[in-house]
Amino acid sequence: MSVAAPPPSTSYRFAVPPEPVLPLTVQQYHAMIQSGALQSGDPIELLEGWLVKKMIKTPPHSACTAKTRRRLDDLIPGGWSVDVQEPLTTADSEPEPDVAVIRGLRENYVQRHPGPEDVGLLVEVAEASLERDRGWKKRLYAAAQVPVYWIVNLVDRQVEVFTGPSGPVGRPDYETCQVFVPGDQVPVVLDGKQAGQIAVDQLLP
Repeated sequence: MSVAAPPPSTSYRFAVPPEPVLPLTVQQYHAMIQSGALQSGDPIELLEGWLVKKMIKTPPHSACTAKTRRRLDDLIPGGWSVDVQEPLTTADSEPEPDVAVIRGLRENYVQRHPGPEDVGLLVEVAEASLERDRGWKKRLYAAAQVPVYWIVNLVDRQVEVFTGPSGPVGRPDYETCQVFVPGDQVPVVLDGKQAGQIAVDQLLP
């Protein structure tokens, strides 16, 4: 395991059109879903006010997501549950992280999706999405103060663990990045307490 400086987050917004446009608010995004303009299951996410197409999932990505969920399910204490590719609502975004450890059960979130205050750990499985997960996603999760963010990096075959979110500052980022490689154990930390460890080899396909 090594400790590294977090990969830099850029301060600009990705994929901004060259002509002036009006970004969507979370409320407008929800209204489009309720009206049927957007369908549940459409391959898009709302990121910092922009409708963004999700990356195509390869078999290794799907296998890694399933392995990560299973390992976390086996480890997390009572009072938490594991979600896969379900919405998380922040002030300006509604990403659908590959895996999330949330307080309570998803079926108890009837009136709203979980918010950052309900999250102990988010995981993105990165292959084609590596640049987005290290940049755009990391920035918005840091701004929303998601306490622990993992990137299971299939390109470099490592797990990058980010902690110490800055909150909504000019250049949101995480204070610390730890890189875990095959042979290492990744600590699972919820509410500042270690719930256990997962071997990197148990996560990578």
